[in-house]
Amino acid sequence: MKYILPFILFGISIMASAQSKSRIVKIDNFQSKYVNARNVEIWLPPGYDSNAKQKYKVLYMHDGQNVFDKGNAGFGVAWEADDTADKMIRAGKVEPFIIVTSAHAGNLRYMEYFPEKAALNFTEADKEVFKGLAQQMKVDDKWLADEYLQFIVKELKPYIDKNYKTLPKAHDTSICGSSMGGLISMYAICEYPEVFGQAACMSTHWPLLFDNNNMKPSEAVRTYMKEHLPSPKNHRIYFDYGTATLDQYYEVHQDMVDAIMKEKGYTEGENWKTLQFEGAQHNEQAWQERMDVIFEFLYGK
Repeated sequence: MKYILPFILFGISIMASAQSKSRIVKIDNFQSKYVNARNVEIWLPPGYDSNAKQKYKVLYMHDGQNVFDKGNAGFGVAWEADDTADKMIRAGKVEPFIIVTSAHAGNLRYMEYFPEKAALNFTEADKEVFKGLAQQMKVDDKWLADEYLQFIVKELKPYIDKNYKTLPKAHDTSICGSSMGGLISMYAICEYPEVFGQAACMSTHWPLLFDNNNMKPSEAVRTYMKEHLPSPKNHRIYFDYGTATLDQYYEVHQDMVDAIMKEKGYTEGENWKTLQFEGAQHNEQAWQERMDVIFEFLYGK
């Protein structure tokens, strides 16, 4: 027996190690009555399968093609959010959490991620600008963000909460995206403050257009934020931006947004953070490199 016991213990150790691995569950063509069907991926943290009683906070992320696997990413680079989260959880830097991603809708991405109710503040000139933009993208000039958020809140989140070990309340539910995904994340926490307690908005596309030659339309988004930002007592929001490529246009907008955050009672360093990344471009590589910063803000111990 003195020779068998170590072998048995070693076998148990291997089994425990295997059970502690993180993993991704893929759902192809998740059906919705609000938006086009799309792929969904669920990343389960290390220890999820070996700890039957533990429940987890959940992070919803947009642009699912770019979040985990570079093979699916639009430009051959992914955020590798799963690898970063895995390393940080194992190192004890953040508490364990689940990541849920939904793929964007191709050429409808802009229409789904634009804060729909902000368009109510457009001038007639602004409306003409976006009619032209829709024509360039070869889509109808119909905003779809309200439908997209209904998909997340009324269909995807209930499915996740039913089938996985989640903590479903607002203070345990976060949302995150980059560029237009940053805008829809801001919009989500404003529209559904009872659902989302935290939002992380990377390289938020405040200009709406592709330079600062016409900054008038962006006023509509800031007006919306002034009227709809959720209470700073139980919500936290993260913003960041780089200084190169498309991100070079963001600082002047972010400064105005930061002023709104202060006006609405948010305290930087506590329930709100804005970071500038000098030299960072507007691409997946840049966002990959600051996943750890975002996870630290959302789930740091």
